[in-house]
Amino acid sequence: MMSEATDPDVLSPTQAAKILSGAVWKRFAVFGDSLSLGVGDATPGYGDLGWPSRVEQALRQVQPGLAYLNTARVGATTAQALAEQADRIADFGPDLLHLNSGANDIIRRSLDWGRIENDLRTMYAWASSTGARLSVFTLGRAFTVGIPGFTDRVARLNDITRALAAEYDVTVADCWDHPLNDRPGLVSRDGIHFAAMGQAIIAGVLVEALGKRLVAR
Repeated sequence: MMSEATDPDVLSPTQAAKILSGAVWKRFAVFGDSLSLGVGDATPGYGDLGWPSRVEQALRQVQPGLAYLNTARVGATTAQALAEQADRIADFGPDLLHLNSGANDIIRRSLDWGRIENDLRTMYAWASSTGARLSVFTLGRAFTVGIPGFTDRVARLNDITRALAAEYDVTVADCWDHPLNDRPGLVSRDGIHFAAMGQAIIAGVLVEALGKRLVAR
């Protein structure tokens, strides 16, 4: 059985630190919903850590004095996250800020795509004003919540994310086409959150995306 130590898609702490070796970020913040919290079921053979804690640990190896804040709340929509969390983030003053992907915006029977895009744009504009390096995930296609056509919703939301990320110069950690989506046991029993195996993998996806930014500086 594969474990974290043998999984080719999981970065070891040493590998993650090497990729981020040029990082100058000293104040890391995470904003949003349960994806931003990194909640999920345990996976045998994998550490019970969400992706934010894994990325924090990697950054701390490079910047031992790293300050970290995670304001995310389970169930928060983008609009709710902005109303509840923006002031705390601003007071913290991050130089690296990870954003909400908007998953809770599309978990409802009927959708107003204009409002969803406007809420996300408002989030990106606010986040950009902090002066921090920004990052975001696209959602994986493995998510299933029992809503007809949900995969199409995820694809459309990801298109909005990519467009806004390009406009606001946001680092995108793309999970949509990643091979992890085809793994059994990837998603928790609720069908929404990555289990510990997935948390370990997407932490590496974000580390690699940030590493590419460092190389391109």
